[in-house]
Amino acid sequence: MNKIFMVHCWDGTKDDGWYPWLDEKISDENNKVIRFNMPNTENPKIEEWVSELDKQVDILDENTYFIGHSIGCQTILRYLETKNIDKIGGILFVAPWLDLLPKAIEDEDSYNTAYPWIHTEINFDKIKSITDNINCIFSDDDYFVSLEQKERFEELLNAKTIIVSDKGHISAEDGVNELSEIYVKTLEMLNN
Repeated sequence: MNKIFMVHCWDGTKDDGWYPWLDEKISDENNKVIRFNMPNTENPKIEEWVSELDKQVDILDENTYFIGHSIGCQTILRYLETKNIDKIGGILFVAPWLDLLPKAIEDEDSYNTAYPWIHTEINFDKIKSITDNINCIFSDDDYFVSLEQKERFEELLNAKTIIVSDKGHISAEDGVNELSEIYVKTLEMLNN
C-alpha cells in the first residue's frame, strides 16, 4: 500500500482547490492519500509545520510519497532533511519555491512570515540521497513564484519539471480545482 501525504499551501486547508479532486482520483486499494490541516495556516512557522507533518507520517519507506503545494513543498523538504532513512517513493511539488516574487511579500506580515522560510538553509544533498523521484509543476504566470525557481529545483534536487500555462499559483484562488497535469505527474511518480 502506497501512502501519499498531501501538504497544503500557506493560508490553505486540506479541502482547498485541487486537493480533494486528486485524492478522489488516486485513492484505491493500492494508494491511500492522507490530507490534514496544518496549524496556524495564516502565519505558517517552520517548526510547527514540520512537527505536524511528523505527527501525521507513521512510516517512511519506499511506499511513502509526498505531494506539496507552495509552502507545503518546503515543509516536506524541511521534514525529510531531519529524518535518518534510506529511501522514500517520491515527491511531487506544485508551485514550489525557495524564494518569492515581491508581490507575495509586499505587506509586512507576509514578509515576516516568509523570511525564515526563504533564509533558513535546506540540506538538498540529504533529500537527493533518499529519492531521485522528484517532480515539479510550475505555472508560466505564477504571481508569487518566478520561473527561475524551476531551474533552481532542477539544479538543487535534479527535479523533473514541467510548466503549465495560465494557472497562476495553481490554487483555489486561481480557479484550479482540477488539473490533468497534476494527476499525470502523480501517476508517473507512483509508477517510477
